[in-house]
Amino acid sequence: MLNKWEGIVLKTRPYGESNKVVILLTREAGKVAAMARGAKKPSSRLAGICQPFMHGIFIVHHGRGMGTLQQGEAMESMRHVMTDIEATAYASYIVEIVDRLVEQDQPDSYAFDVLSQALHAIEEGYDPEAISLFVEWKMLPYTGVQPILHQCASCGATDGEFAFSFSQGGFLCHRCFHQDAYIIRLTPTQLKLIRMFYLMPIDQLGELTLKKETKKFIKNIVSTIYEEQTGMRFKSKKFIEQLERTPLLFSKDKKKGV
Repeated sequence: MLNKWEGIVLKTRPYGESNKVVILLTREAGKVAAMARGAKKPSSRLAGICQPFMHGIFIVHHGRGMGTLQQGEAMESMRHVMTDIEATAYASYIVEIVDRLVEQDQPDSYAFDVLSQALHAIEEGYDPEAISLFVEWKMLPYTGVQPILHQCASCGATDGEFAFSFSQGGFLCHRCFHQDAYIIRLTPTQLKLIRMFYLMPIDQLGELTLKKETKKFIKNIVSTIYEEQTGMRFKSKKFIEQLERTPLLFSKDKKKGV
């Protein structure tokens, strides 16, 4: 069966002397694998469309087993994502999260929208670190973890001072702080930001500038959930950590923000 799918290239791997296996996340069919014959040759009409992060329309012959990529047309080249080292690093991390969490051959328009919105936001110049936080929080339910962020995880209260509790799986109000000796106290701004990362669609973000320490605080919470509660660690995150130790690399951070 010949299918026309909107998709994003998650990754590729060589197959033989001239072919590539392309892993796509498609809007219509979820994550699929397709053989791109001859795509390793620079002269191939498939060479350009088979680059990671490419967003396009893909014509795939899909029957039993792996499909075959017949042709593709780029909708967005993701030039900035591919050429800026910081953008590339965070885009790679985002793609790895989605690739690890989305199952093969299961339609999943939500994950596609999260990935598409995230990559386009980075391409348009939004803070890639902040965008990666959106993806981390939004993909958490795929791990089986669904944090309670709309009310106190213990008593259901929606008013008062709040903290984050790993043991209780979400926010605790001040009346219930005694239930966890290791709570992380939250300011009203931090509370609002965590809810925003989890709930707000990325394409509705608008202008948002976050201080480095704000991002670090929220990143530490979500990273702890992934590493300690789900056991997941991501190879591309190590590259980001190496870049962060490189002097002046992230000097683009603005001084103002929340």
